Formats: sequence, C-alpha cells, structure tokens
Amino acid sequence: MSKKTVILFALVISFLSCNKTTEVKEFKTAYIDTSKLMEESTEAKDIAEKYKDKSKVMGSQLEVEVNRFKSEAANFQKNAQANGQVWAQQKGAELQRREQELSYAQQAMLQQLQSESGVEMDSLVSTYRKVIKEYGKDKGYDYIYGTGDIASVLYAKDSYDITKEIIKLVNEKYKSADKKEEKPAAKKEEKK
Repeated sequence: MSKKTVILFALVISFLSCNKTTEVKEFKTAYIDTSKLMEESTEAKDIAEKYKDKSKVMGSQLEVEVNRFKSEAANFQKNAQANGQVWAQQKGAELQRREQELSYAQQAMLQQLQSESGVEMDSLVSTYRKVIKEYGKDKGYDYIYGTGDIASVLYAKDSYDITKEIIKLVNEKYKSADKKEEKPAAKKEEKK
C-alpha cells in the first residue's frame, strides 16, 4: 500500500503541476516624444516667445551702449595723435574698461535670461510630468516612456506613440488656465 500511495501521490502532484497555468501579464505601454512635446505645446511656445521678446528688449538697451562705445573708439583713433600720448593712454584705458564692462553686462544679461527661462521651463516639465502621470493612470498604462533629446527608448512601434494626445491635453489645460485667469481681471474692470 505504501508504494501505491507514493505513486498515487506523485501522479496527483504531476497532474496538478501540469494544470497550473502560468499567468503572463501583458503590460500596456506607450511613449512620448518629449522634444516634440516641448516644441509643439502652446505653453512652451509662449515661454520661448516671452524670453525671445525679453532678449530683444534687453539686447536693444545693450546695443545702444555698444554703439556709443564704438563711436567713442572711432573718435579715439582720430584724436589720439592730436591730443598726445598721455591723453591717448588715459582714454585707451578708459575704453578698455568700458569694453570689459559691456562684455560683463552682456554675459550677465544672458545668464539672467537663461536662469529665468530655465526656472519656468523646469516648472513646465514638472507640470507635464504630473499630467503624463495622471494620463497614464486614467488610461491604464503600466509604463510611459520618453524619447527625444534624452532617449530612454531605443525602439517602439508607432502605435505606442501618445505624443499628440499629450500635446492636445496640455494645450487644453493651458487654454483653460488662461480663461480662468482672464475672468477675475474682467470682473475687476467691470466694478470700476
């Protein structure tokens, strides 16, 4: 009886192990072309345009100083022989100092613009990450990858590309945020 019990027990175990189905979970994945998202989203375009305009304004102010410097430098060369060597040395030193100041001013302007735009773009990226995370949860994705400047996906089927959907979503959220900001301003004007 013990041999029969062992054989029966082995058969039961083998039968149970054969009937066990392995569960393979399919993951729902997608990817977003992050470069395209930043190029085509309205808010990112608005931020880029804002700093382009700010750069023009700041640049034109600096350009006035540069043109004044160039004019003085041209006059210096004309007047150097007539006013003597001592005057030429003093004026030359002054012009070098001003040229260096203009160079520093230009560098400071560029750093300021990069810093300010960097803060806004970082904030925008953070906002987009939240939107994408929310979108992924709502649509039941297990993974959403990013491609673009920093590619984390080497290959993906085009059918997994949800970039256009995300661009549409962030643009809609941005437009609705604009409308919410305009309403309080309109109410204040009506009260006056």
